[in-house]
Amino acid sequence: MADAPVDVFRSALLDGVAHGFLGRRGGVSTGVVAGLNVGLGAGDDDGAVAENRARAVAAVRPGARLATVYQVHSPDCVTVVEPWPDAARPHADALVTDRPGLLLGVVTADCAPVLLADPAAGVVGAAHAGWKGALGGVTDAAIAAMEALGARRGRIVAAVGPCIAQPSYEVDTAFAARFAAADPANARFFRPGKPGHAQFDLEGYVAARLEAAGVAAVDRLALDTCADEARFYSYRRASLRAEPSYGRQISLIGLP
Repeated sequence: MADAPVDVFRSALLDGVAHGFLGRRGGVSTGVVAGLNVGLGAGDDDGAVAENRARAVAAVRPGARLATVYQVHSPDCVTVVEPWPDAARPHADALVTDRPGLLLGVVTADCAPVLLADPAAGVVGAAHAGWKGALGGVTDAAIAAMEALGARRGRIVAAVGPCIAQPSYEVDTAFAARFAAADPANARFFRPGKPGHAQFDLEGYVAARLEAAGVAAVDRLALDTCADEARFYSYRRASLRAEPSYGRQISLIGLP
């Protein structure tokens, strides 16, 4: 995979904004996390992770400074003025900025990466939306933080990148009950599975939260991280195989 070009998946809604949902191809990591692993907690070589992150930045906006957070599956969002040292990253799952020259990054391995922009205001955001953060409102927090910088939600466009798709996402009835308790209408994001289980549409749920928040448009890339081993890392796939670790891909967005 080290000899392959870096994969960058883009959304037409974000044309004109530096952005990309990156896959696993084109990196220098080896072993079970072979490829463009950017996860600091994947048990990978630190030098390989640093090189992979540099390649990711170069593929989206050469010369930009990367800002990431310590992701904890929360609904929390932070506003970025300057990148933090790795050891000082705030615990959060969304970032926004109006500062040129920065790239906001979120890492995922089945959770939904969301990139947002109000180009007219010069404000961008990125969110890591696993089921817990999505249910807790991480995308709502990102939109509110963008508004605080001058964005208007009616102008914000958003894209939901590669994540685990409904056919791959089996959950139990207790999981589904959490969503039903929050809103009975959430039943539409589940379809029957084997006895005592259902299949959850994470991408659809995240897109619906964005639409309900009043953004201008939402794009769904419809790329299944769990089913596509050649292009993506997947926590669920690694868990089913009892693998010792799993890689993470990164999604990036920034201003000129």
